[in-house]
Amino acid sequence: MAMTEFYLDSHGKGKLHCCKWTPTQTPKAVVQIVHGIAEYAGRYDAFARFLNAKGIAVVAEDHMGHGKSVGSDLPLGYFYGGWLAAVADSYSLMKKTMAEYPGIPYILFGHSMGSFLSRTLLYTYPESGIRGVILCGTGWQSRLVLGAGLGVCRLFCKAGEESKPSPKLEKLMFGAYNKGISPVRTNYDWLNRDEEAVQAYLADPLCGFAPSAGLARDMLTGISMNQNHENLSKMKKALPVLFIAGDADPVGSWGTGVRRTANAFCAAGMQDVRIRLYPGGRHEILNEINKTEVYQDILTWILEKV
Repeated sequence: MAMTEFYLDSHGKGKLHCCKWTPTQTPKAVVQIVHGIAEYAGRYDAFARFLNAKGIAVVAEDHMGHGKSVGSDLPLGYFYGGWLAAVADSYSLMKKTMAEYPGIPYILFGHSMGSFLSRTLLYTYPESGIRGVILCGTGWQSRLVLGAGLGVCRLFCKAGEESKPSPKLEKLMFGAYNKGISPVRTNYDWLNRDEEAVQAYLADPLCGFAPSAGLARDMLTGISMNQNHENLSKMKKALPVLFIAGDADPVGSWGTGVRRTANAFCAAGMQDVRIRLYPGGRHEILNEINKTEVYQDILTWILEKV
């Protein structure tokens, strides 16, 4: 098993840092990981190596403004070209990887912001050729919350924080996520119950930064687009979908937002929708105290679909 790194041109600006984890044998499937906000592809190394050991290849890119896709002219936490440019970046990696593994079943795995990017990809590129999608730590927002959030983001953008880290906006967006979590030791205990994993996140200079107001605006715009019934109806109806989350994940509104999204997929005619909520699990279930169970459940579903 080996991890290699390479770069692709972004649809926004600069180059995307990409990672590929290759099993020793010809892969039985390929999984593309789409990571969340204020993190990067390399954080999924343990999960990728687990899949490699089971004969599954893994690829992922650092989104614009994240990980090693940040350069001197690329600010931290900003999408040049907006939400759809970031979605097109993930699609570019997908097409490149599919060409390298012709005929091999392909699974998309999106976590948190990556789940929202993946949801946009499903209706923007419905004929992508993927065999299934796993949406991890996703959610649903009311029109009122989205409208108010977009208004605030636009005000911060006008105030000069379009492409600059916005700590005040970060606090508005994520500051309440620790409510209902006990005990609270850090600002990121809502991520998971594993204290060492939370400390590793806090110690990682590529994690936990304040996103720009522009990125926050773009993400809320993407979420709003995802919840539009017309867009939902464009998804490939036979595509298998697995929703996974902790039932103590504030991003998924403690499970209710995940169920709401799954119900919207079913209402849009999706024929194979499954949902798995882990009791007590928080936002990063791949790093949770029961991650072995989560890994195995994901593998079982993948093998069933391919």
